[in-house]
Amino acid sequence: MARIAQEVKRAYAACAAALVSNRADLDAVDSLGLNVELPVFAVGQAAELAGVHPQTLRQYDRLGLVVPKRTEGGARRYTLRDIDRLAQAQRLSQDEGINLAGITRILSLQEENRQLRRQNKHLRRRLEGDSVFEAGMDGEVVEVRQAKSRFYRIWRRGSGKPLQITAGPETDDTDIVPSEIVLIGD
Repeated sequence: MARIAQEVKRAYAACAAALVSNRADLDAVDSLGLNVELPVFAVGQAAELAGVHPQTLRQYDRLGLVVPKRTEGGARRYTLRDIDRLAQAQRLSQDEGINLAGITRILSLQEENRQLRRQNKHLRRRLEGDSVFEAGMDGEVVEVRQAKSRFYRIWRRGSGKPLQITAGPETDDTDIVPSEIVLIGD
């Protein structure tokens, strides 16, 4: 797993704090261009951000409520999505008195709802006609659209793992300057 710059870690920590305090949601963080699936936080950091004991994180992992990604050495790393799930689980458990089975079901339905909202938004955009399709280098159909921020995003379909390539502002009518490649989705 690649090392992450300290500035990027601070940005992710600030977003995690906003998620935990309900000042932001995953859609807002995602719209900022941060990868909500990037494993950034170690067990101690995740526990502190979510307000739970590290042993609770391990229990949630065993139960499948929040399953962190693993480094090559086997250490757990939590994503912004995991932090959000942890905070929601804590609120549902402590404030609402819901058991872990109920929490698991609620979080699953919320994530399904979020994915359906994203799909609906994507389909509406396609109906509005701001999508352009081209053939990728590997022969796959690739959707290319110009975002309002004058940045380009390329979404690859196929393997169930879309690839988002964000490029910098245009330098002229044909050249774009790549700035980031982010793997999104499961």
